[in-house]
Amino acid sequence: MSPKFDFTVIDKAVDEWGAKPGSIIPVLQEVQERYNYLPPEVFPYVSEKLGVSEARIYGVATFYENFSLEPKGKFVIKICDGTACHVRKSIPNLERFYKELGLSEKKITTDDLGFTVQTVACIGCCSLAPALMVCSIGVPDKVYANVNPDQVSEIIKELRASL
Repeated sequence: MSPKFDFTVIDKAVDEWGAKPGSIIPVLQEVQERYNYLPPEVFPYVSEKLGVSEARIYGVATFYENFSLEPKGKFVIKICDGTACHVRKSIPNLERFYKELGLSEKKITTDDLGFTVQTVACIGCCSLAPALMVCSIGVPDKVYANVNPDQVSEIIKELRASL
């Protein structure tokens, strides 16, 4: 077990949502909101607290795309690749982020856990295409509109200033 993991996050979530199988999703959501992923310590502890098997909890965590079992960066950059953004060339933005941050399709998080870059199906900002969203724990999400590859360097510079 990681000495950094705070089990009170789970305890508070179980107190709020109840110690029942139907609480798996909200409990995992609260853990992920705190840590930006689901650390391995979560599974046996939640299993014990909710009285369900670790396999069932793991099954829920791996079924839903919003849950991550891998640590994510402080800044999660979501490149929209929905139809409007794709047609307006979102992929060159993605490629520029990959290049400047030393990432790829297979390696989406920087070694220092500063950045995670991923594509998403839609962020609901079609009129702002191509768009991207930057998410960070404890900070409101920020949408960048009409992004082109030349703006990527500035976005990275702006984010690095607050790492």
